[in-house]
Amino acid sequence: MGLILHSGNAKSYGMEGIQAAKQGDMEAADRKMEAANNELENAHNAQTNLLSKEASGENVEVTLLMVHAQDHLMNAMTFCDLANEFIELYKSK
Repeated sequence: MGLILHSGNAKSYGMEGIQAAKQGDMEAADRKMEAANNELENAHNAQTNLLSKEASGENVEVTLLMVHAQDHLMNAMTFCDLANEFIELYKSK
């Protein structure tokens, strides 16, 4: 559930960052993206923990929930990359 929680938070912060940049508040946009990056780091740590368990021989069951969580993480990472690009575009206006 940590993957889903932190990934969802990251995506939300990314959207808030875009909205702040759109309104011209670049400092807020940067803060939102820093928060998004912190959430992505937390999600990535949760993922790494699972991968480490499997690599050490512990059985990690792959369930629909696990697949869903991985999907959330990849979506959040892509979204935040694009959010950074949008923010840079707003900054250059």
